Amino acid sequence: MSYVDEIYERVVAQNPNEAEFHQAVKEVLDSLKLVIDANEEKYRKAGLLERFVEPERVVSFRVPWVDDNGNVQVNKGYRVQFNSAIGPYKGGLRLHPSVNQSILKFLGFEQTLKNSLTGLPIGGGKGGSNFDPKGKSDREVMAFCQSFMTELYRHIGADTDCPAGDIGVGAREVGFLYGQYKRITGRYEGVLTGKGLTFGGSLARTEATGYGLIYILDEMLKHHNQQIEGKTVLVSGSGNVAIYAVQKLQQLGAKVVAMCDSNGYIYDKEGIKLDVIRDIKEVRRARISEYVKAVPTAVYTEGKGIWSIPCDIALPCATQNELNLEDAKMLKANGCIAVAEGANMPSTREATDYFVENNILFMPGKAANAGGVATSALEQSQNSMRMSWTFEEVDAKLKDIMVNIYAKAADAAQRYGVPGNYVAGANIAGFEKVAEAMIGQGIV
Repeated sequence: MSYVDEIYERVVAQNPNEAEFHQAVKEVLDSLKLVIDANEEKYRKAGLLERFVEPERVVSFRVPWVDDNGNVQVNKGYRVQFNSAIGPYKGGLRLHPSVNQSILKFLGFEQTLKNSLTGLPIGGGKGGSNFDPKGKSDREVMAFCQSFMTELYRHIGADTDCPAGDIGVGAREVGFLYGQYKRITGRYEGVLTGKGLTFGGSLARTEATGYGLIYILDEMLKHHNQQIEGKTVLVSGSGNVAIYAVQKLQQLGAKVVAMCDSNGYIYDKEGIKLDVIRDIKEVRRARISEYVKAVPTAVYTEGKGIWSIPCDIALPCATQNELNLEDAKMLKANGCIAVAEGANMPSTREATDYFVENNILFMPGKAANAGGVATSALEQSQNSMRMSWTFEEVDAKLKDIMVNIYAKAADAAQRYGVPGNYVAGANIAGFEKVAEAMIGQGIV
């Protein structure tokens, strides 16, 4: 049995009922087999893969808080500190009913490789809670965030672990979390990113993941004699990543015709009116079905099905495993030439394999959505220096980082004989740096 197969069997045996974590490890290890087989003796001697797939630390805790009716509520809280070989843990906090240890371990594992690809000195981590901020008052969200941070603060720090936002954690939540951290510790430091601009936040951080996705998509298309201008695009989701991906796409001359939320999707053949989406999602926090009230010519469909709409480019920007093999086949049949992941592992393994095997340009999330964490690291730098860069400065750095990520993934794929396979390329390029750092630091 190969070293890769041994490690995957070990992961499944030691982490039962953690399907998302198994899926992430399997996908990564399979694409790393070329590298690992070539260095098996060295990696076995160092116990490298055994350590690579095991989080350095998993913290689990209860989060008690009082709702507006005076009732005590209790949620589960987590922080997975996965790998610090190349820097302090860095990764978002997710507030969503689906959050569990398996999902956070998969995200922390992926984050380790994603952060490595940025070229910045940040390790991988992830955290969150099964608390749902939807439908909660500002006071309830504050009560939860303060209780959550009252436990989390002892495990994080500017040079230890620097969380950011993720699904369910925007500027409001980060503000409440940071205020409580400062209140407890008495320290004003860059411990959380995605902060408000008045207390250490970075310009362009809000736009970063969506913009970064389009920068690397643009780079991939250019290297295959294609361009964004004039293309018809589907973007799943309607949160931060999706909104700013659409904004940048429209600036570059693409026509986005569909977006969705967890209830259903809208199709606007004339092109999505982003101002309407932003009012619905960022101001009113309402459902995307409201779009057709403002744009009667658009069509709203309950449930899934966004990937059945003909397009040139598909950008899954909602959540894990939202795009399956059947969706992938529909996209190809309808003429889709490129897919780039704005969310973390939004395509199932079968869909990913189908894209690669059928020559659809495919950029995996660990490369394509790395712009958010890259700009979070730039925010950390500004906090450490007590400086603030302009939007244009941060945006230029972001674009350079995304172009370099494409180059690293393309180079690694070429070096190992699978040119154009950016899944393998991104995994290999991210892994090589982490592996070298782990071996250099000894058995820790």
